[in-house]
Amino acid sequence: MNPARVLGYAVTMTDDPPAEDHSSDPEKSPLRSVHTNTFPQLLEQMGASVLVTTYQAGKLVILRNDCGVLNTHFRNFMKPMGLAVEGGKLAVGCQVDIWEFHNVPAVTAKLGELDEYKDSSFQHDACFLPRRSHTTGDMQIHEMAWVDNELVFVNTAFSCLAKRSDINSFEPCWRPGFVEKLVPGDNCHLNGLAVRDGRVRYVTALGATDTPGGWRDNKRNGGILIDVDSGDIVAKGLSMPHSPRWYRNQLWLLESGEGTMGRVDLATGRYEPMVQLPGFTRGLSFFGPLAFVGLSQVRESAIFSGIPLVDRLEERTCGVWVVNIESGQTVAFCRFEEGVQEIFAVELLVGVRFPDLVNHDADLIGRSYVLGDDALGQVPDELRS
Repeated sequence: MNPARVLGYAVTMTDDPPAEDHSSDPEKSPLRSVHTNTFPQLLEQMGASVLVTTYQAGKLVILRNDCGVLNTHFRNFMKPMGLAVEGGKLAVGCQVDIWEFHNVPAVTAKLGELDEYKDSSFQHDACFLPRRSHTTGDMQIHEMAWVDNELVFVNTAFSCLAKRSDINSFEPCWRPGFVEKLVPGDNCHLNGLAVRDGRVRYVTALGATDTPGGWRDNKRNGGILIDVDSGDIVAKGLSMPHSPRWYRNQLWLLESGEGTMGRVDLATGRYEPMVQLPGFTRGLSFFGPLAFVGLSQVRESAIFSGIPLVDRLEERTCGVWVVNIESGQTVAFCRFEEGVQEIFAVELLVGVRFPDLVNHDADLIGRSYVLGDDALGQVPDELRS
């Protein structure tokens, strides 16, 4: 059933070129999407944009309102997964490293010099430039969050939470009590984290197992939610849970194997689904009464076979769905038609309507200097941007 038709939305086709070719010729674009007209309208009302990672396609996708049309903008990364946003900082977790970008507003005036924007009327209000890259090795990095100005991330290969290190690949800072040793075996598929009261408080895993890949034997309903402070398993019997979030004094969760979003009653450990969506739910961000949920088609493979979603839906959807958490109704969506099948992270950039991220143009990066106030005072006025 077409949800756009059911909800009476108008649907607009957009042709999304790869990052290296921003031609408007649809024949040159393998990345296509459709969206409800309500999606860009919501971004306009919110004064926001959306970041999405797709490790399968190797892209960071920026969803932006462009005069009532959803502009889908792509930048290339090596298997990007986790995202963390705080103020003007953005971290992107990739296959073997973590990239940190900072917003440098002065550079927005220079974006018009890039070939992809020479014939456009885009008015950028943010530009994220690379500031730091930390090599971690292949630790299957999943969700990330800024906590007390430090980046905490899920190290799935080693079944732990970790931080960056000036010397080492990573510094482990917590792991489940049932994981005895620090070994790169993806023993429980630790994947999601939720920050509450300024610290990481809850994590999700696909099994309470301590053997390499042990979670795969009961992936259908072996998922758990863990309280980091106590180490207790708060909820169990979940189908591939992801993306726990503490929002409005409630713990939200995506039960990906069922394709649902819902809440966990911390007193009873009961998961209460609010809405069932047409894809593997993974990636969650909130604004007011709205939840932005990532959906993946999931591949026909041993990993995803046998889960309830695959049994329920022969054809699954990839995109970003917007759900009103007060009514449970879908109010907008962006669906990827070609080129993107799996989404990992969804993050809102509130207060930033039309951002860009530059990781592909060495000349622009090379000519963009960020200096402290003291050093800037020593630069002649005519050289300042």
